[in-house]
Amino acid sequence: MALNYLWIAFFLIAFVIALFRLIFLHDTEVFASLVGSTFENAKTGFEISLGLTGVMTLWLGLMKVGERGGIIAILARLVGPFFNRLFPELPKNHPVFGSILMNFSANMLGLDNAATPLGLKAMKEMQELNPVKDTASNAQIMFLVLNTAGLTIIPISIMVYRAELGAVDPTDVFIPLLLATVISALVGLITVAIYQRINLFDSVILAYIGSLCVVVGLLIYYFSTISQEQVSLISKVASNLILFTIIVSFVTLAWLRKVNVYEAFIEGAKEGFMVAINIIPYLVAMLVAIGVFRASGALDLVVNGLGYLFRLAGVNTDFVPALPVAFMRPLSGSGARGLMLDAMKTYGVDSFVGRVASVIQGSTETTFYILAVYFGSVGIKKTRYAVSCGLIADLAGAVAAIWLSYLFFH
Repeated sequence: MALNYLWIAFFLIAFVIALFRLIFLHDTEVFASLVGSTFENAKTGFEISLGLTGVMTLWLGLMKVGERGGIIAILARLVGPFFNRLFPELPKNHPVFGSILMNFSANMLGLDNAATPLGLKAMKEMQELNPVKDTASNAQIMFLVLNTAGLTIIPISIMVYRAELGAVDPTDVFIPLLLATVISALVGLITVAIYQRINLFDSVILAYIGSLCVVVGLLIYYFSTISQEQVSLISKVASNLILFTIIVSFVTLAWLRKVNVYEAFIEGAKEGFMVAINIIPYLVAMLVAIGVFRASGALDLVVNGLGYLFRLAGVNTDFVPALPVAFMRPLSGSGARGLMLDAMKTYGVDSFVGRVASVIQGSTETTFYILAVYFGSVGIKKTRYAVSCGLIADLAGAVAAIWLSYLFFH
């Protein structure tokens, strides 16, 4: 229901603002821009879905091999005690826990191409356990919000963009970026836990989260002691080594257990193709609405209005030029990336604005894209409180990114 009202709101707000620009500002091109954005974003949505088809086919084929070989069950048992408490509705030691772990791991390593199909696999398995097929279950909402928080330990892409634009030290945003994404993930977890009455002070939950924080802390310390070239090299090698090791492990264990690996892969690959096709209408609908909202100038209006309010309140407004990234990030990943690059080019890659934009970009994931893709893939229409919790995590990530940028760079 929330997505329905939001979708309508994007179009109505865009229409009102465009009408104002036509009548009072004599902007005769504004409606042509709106119509053009609908065609452009419809095309983009289809192209994204088409691009996902090959990746989905590959990874859901491999996941089927992993299921038949038993490695998914092994992973499920490893994280069972923790996930049983976060997802109490799911049966203990269910294979879905392995899929959830694989998705979270891929996200943390910045392996977007692997994370999405693994996440869709997990969402499909949770949908099979969902008693009300058109309504998001508690487990699906928890999983989706943790995905929108976008916990990433190795934000290699942002550091690469900074290096390409000539940053003196492209990795100087690494620590604040990592802290911001951890804060976003924790706020998302706490928000959903409050809705679902999950006890986060449980000793098992505290032990797992505490261990993760220790690992993250050690990684922060290690990466802060080496050069940018070393960080990039280690990130690239480690990520791809881990990814290919997973593939070989799936295939090898299945082969040792006398599984027909090829047939298992084909069976899973067929599922991947159908999932990618089912995503298309949901993704096109969301991207078109977002594109119209942006093309109307509504986003600029919100940012400029907030800047004015901050100045009235006597708040330092040096961060305001980076706010478009914060507003675009929940709506469009490519749009936010474009705004980040624009901020770095306009104000300087090593400027305060450039650094704030970089940290905001890496602090969370693209909430509405994930909602459209993940829920759309299984036919979820009633999202319940998923949107509000996801946006709260986004807000926490953006606020943390701005605060940490002042702490580290101002």
